[in-house]
This record gives sequence, structure tokens and C-alpha cells, in this order.
Amino acid sequence: MTITEAQRKVAVAHADPMGCGIASVFALAGLDIVYDLAPLEVSHAKQNCHAVFLELAVARVVTQSQVATAEGRVRSVKSIAELSEAALAIETIVKSVDARQSLYFALEGVLSETVILAFSTSGIVPEALSEHLRRQGRFLVAHFWDAPHIIPLVEVVPAPRIEHDTVAATMEWLTAANCKPVLLSKAVFGFIGNRLQFCGAARSSTHASRRYCRRAHRRRSHEAITRTTLPMVGPLEGADIGGLETFLAIGSQLLPHLASSDQGLDVLRRLVSEKHGGRRDGRASTHEMWNATSA
Repeated sequence: MTITEAQRKVAVAHADPMGCGIASVFALAGLDIVYDLAPLEVSHAKQNCHAVFLELAVARVVTQSQVATAEGRVRSVKSIAELSEAALAIETIVKSVDARQSLYFALEGVLSETVILAFSTSGIVPEALSEHLRRQGRFLVAHFWDAPHIIPLVEVVPAPRIEHDTVAATMEWLTAANCKPVLLSKAVFGFIGNRLQFCGAARSSTHASRRYCRRAHRRRSHEAITRTTLPMVGPLEGADIGGLETFLAIGSQLLPHLASSDQGLDVLRRLVSEKHGGRRDGRASTHEMWNATSA
């Protein structure tokens, strides 16, 4: 995809650690990024983006010159109205369905009718959020993995009334940003990647991907997870990085579709009740989970 001048601006709402990672991916690919932020979060968001760029520079994935250029493409704003020039908007808030629908209503009020609105989630199917949108044909899931600057997989899940060119443009956009987009033909709880994470069994993951992906995307999904994610980040590490409360919420929705019991979440429930949040809160919990599951 050749990015035109009109398509260069991408909006990210909201600039949490996941949003910063997504913004960094697009900025390194040459797109201009704008954030919707609360005033007190501006400096924190810039620090998060700088940390991502620095991590890639230390690993020699990018040069210091590329870092300086990418950081210049990232701009923070304090009002949703300032996102109006975006051609692609990605929402990353970890909130309830009602809160997300309120955000979408506000975004529809400022974005043009041709803008693609994507939300990054692995726990909510798109039809649960698109019902009250005025432009349902421009709405879909783009599920980025944490951390998006390391794991290139993005699961793309169309809403029921999606327009064909919305899907095609999103896939091209993500490819241009050096991501590995995988198109699901049908929404299913947990999509493909989290079913791999929670099942942990090749037979279960193959069954899921055969039902919900075309062959080419099935292969890409399996490779992206097994080659870039699971060798480095298993379910416990993934929960620690992404946040224990978030992982528990996803697991509580997903496991009833995969197993006869959700007993495997007991360790997470205990840690969450003890206020363990994971690495995002500065309190890594992988060792506690390993000790509890090995006891």
C-alpha cells in the first residue's frame, strides 16, 4: 500500500502502554501519530514512547537517527476534537462496553465519514460494540499483542456490517506498518491467539484456527504466535506483561468456551485480590504464578 498524504495521520485513543506501543510502530513506519490524552498523562505518554524507541535502538533494530525521526512524528493532544484529521483511529482503552461506546460516539462526532475506526481488544467481539454506531461499515477489531513493537501479529476481525474496502484498507495499512495482520472470517471469543495461549495444546489451537481463519491467514496466525510469542512469552509471562486483571477478565470469558472448568484461573484470582497488577504496575508477578502453579 502506498500511503498518501491524506492517509499519513493515525489517531490513537488512549495513550496507555499499549497505545504507546502501537503509536511507535506506526511512527517508525513513517506515519504521523496523534494522541488523545488527559493533561496529566502527556509527559508520561512521551516517556512510554521514548522507552519503546530506546528499547529497539539498544537491540539494534533501529538507529538513533530513526528514533529521532519517529519521535518527531508523535504528537500529543488534549481533546478528541484535535483528532479530526486522522484517516485511521485506533482505540486502546481497557474499559467497559458502555465506556467504549461513549468514546466511539464522541469520535464519530469529530472524525470524517471515511475514517476507519479500529479497537484493540481480545475479549470483546465487534458486534457487541458496533450496534449503536452510525457508520458500522467503517468499524472493526484490530487486536495488537502486547508488546506491539516486538510481536507483529495483529488479528483483524470485521464487524457484521463491514464494508469490503474497510477490511482491505486496514490489512494494507497494517502491512505498511510492518505488522503481520491476520484476517478472521468470523468473530469468536479470544480470537485465535488467546485460544492458543489458554489452551496450550496444538490440537485445540488447530481446531480453532481451522474454523475461524482462511488457510493462508491460519498459517500466518499460527506462525506469528508459535515463532514470535510463545517461545519468549508463555501464558504466565503474557499475563504479567499485559496486566493480571486484564488477563483474568479475558480468561473468565474465554475458558467456558474451551474447558469444563475455570479452575486454572484460581491463581490469577488470588493475585488480583492481593493487588498484584503485573509489570505495568511495577510489580512483576511471574515468579509468584510459577510458585503457585508448581505447589
